[in-house]
Amino acid sequence: MSSAAEHTRRTGTRGPGRPDSPAAPPGLADSARLLADGTTTSSALVGAALSRIEAGRDGLNAFRHLRADAALAEAAEADRRLAAGERLPLLGVPVAVKDDTDVAGMPTYFGCDGTLPPATADSEAVRRLRAAGAVVVGKTNSCELGQWAFTEGPAFGATRNPWNTAHTPGGSSGGSAAAVAAGLVPAALGSDGAGSIRIPAAWTHLVGIKPQRGRISVHPYSDAFQGLTVNGPLARTVADAALLLDAAAGPHPDDPHRPPAVDARAAARRDPGRLRIGLALRPPLTLTRTAPHPEVARAVTALAEALARLGHHVEEARPRYGLIGLAFVPRATAGIAELAAAHPEPGLLDPRTRSALRTGTRLGGRIVRAARAREVRQHRRIGAFFDQGPARSGGGYDVLLTPTTAAPPPRIGAHDDLNAWRTDLAMTAACPYAWPWNVLGWPGVNVPAGFTRDGLPVGAQLLGPSRSEARLVSLAAQLEADRRWYEHRPPAPGR
Repeated sequence: MSSAAEHTRRTGTRGPGRPDSPAAPPGLADSARLLADGTTTSSALVGAALSRIEAGRDGLNAFRHLRADAALAEAAEADRRLAAGERLPLLGVPVAVKDDTDVAGMPTYFGCDGTLPPATADSEAVRRLRAAGAVVVGKTNSCELGQWAFTEGPAFGATRNPWNTAHTPGGSSGGSAAAVAAGLVPAALGSDGAGSIRIPAAWTHLVGIKPQRGRISVHPYSDAFQGLTVNGPLARTVADAALLLDAAAGPHPDDPHRPPAVDARAAARRDPGRLRIGLALRPPLTLTRTAPHPEVARAVTALAEALARLGHHVEEARPRYGLIGLAFVPRATAGIAELAAAHPEPGLLDPRTRSALRTGTRLGGRIVRAARAREVRQHRRIGAFFDQGPARSGGGYDVLLTPTTAAPPPRIGAHDDLNAWRTDLAMTAACPYAWPWNVLGWPGVNVPAGFTRDGLPVGAQLLGPSRSEARLVSLAAQLEADRRWYEHRPPAPGR
């Protein structure tokens, strides 16, 4: 019996991953290629994805809603278009989106309980995915209003990590991460307001891109969570994440943030050149005085050594984060308050959400405006890390490398009995590294950094200054070619 099978027999959960198998479902780019070549059909790919999702429903619980009939009908139409010679980047390819994203005809529960009306129109990101030919098979689970780094709640239960189902896949894009890591779909859209793409990507051995603010529209919101939240891709490979990013990117006419276009797919094929990389294991100042778990520090340090071996200049660094948390808290809680206040049945919300609603209401208005006004100074202070850097590096750094989280993924239910304050402290202690880049609005990429001795995935962030996605994607692709993390995946759902 294999070690993974023995672990399952003894504990009832899936353990450390296994090497990739020939039967593994194709990724996003491979699916698009197979469809364009006529090697397979959209009906076959979408049908197989729906079957895998159904098989993993009890074990993983990644999806809140499926649109099986509509997806199969769209797949049949995609097959007709493909047969007629039409080609689009994702024509006929199945994908999933997080349940904070409007899909016409489906409620947008965003992790909440209760009865909500279906959305009357697609969000801009979904509209663009459809325009690229993608078939949305369903909406993935999120914790309530995206507040926590776990995906659990009374409305849907617990979403589980395919590497070990006793543990969370992270949050709040935990359903998207679990679905991609388990091979249910080749890629999925998530959102990131404090690490909600990067954290679950780290804890499920995926590539997760938090793009520049405005890169992928959040419409029908104009400025989600007071500018903290962006949409972005989760995928097993850099090329797949870049393909989904390019397909979803672009503004809605009403969007306030409109960065110039980037070609992420081209960046994934380019050599990044020799870069100056600062390694920062020490997190920003928090009330928890967090230090990284020894196995996290070991994994990220090994990644830094790999980057140095690839020819980059890597040295320890100390970014000047300052008291950036004082700007984050009002913006985050005000964003939660805005969504919670709009819920038609507020009595069904988690008590911790109702506490955040009260806090966010108190911190709204003048306080949140002052917090947002500090962003320009924060850009200057932290931007100096990239513009200047220490003298010994010959100028500013190109990339900041940090752990994505301070700890491996917690066990399911670890936060069930905590009040709002203690839950926030636990989240801050486990995940102190990601949120500053949401305050800044700058891009970051999680890359897999390896596994703990218990087989739990951990990750590292590649962080850059404003509009630096191309550099980060190129560096992630170079690292992927060396580390070959895509060769390992968890057991298939139901095993």
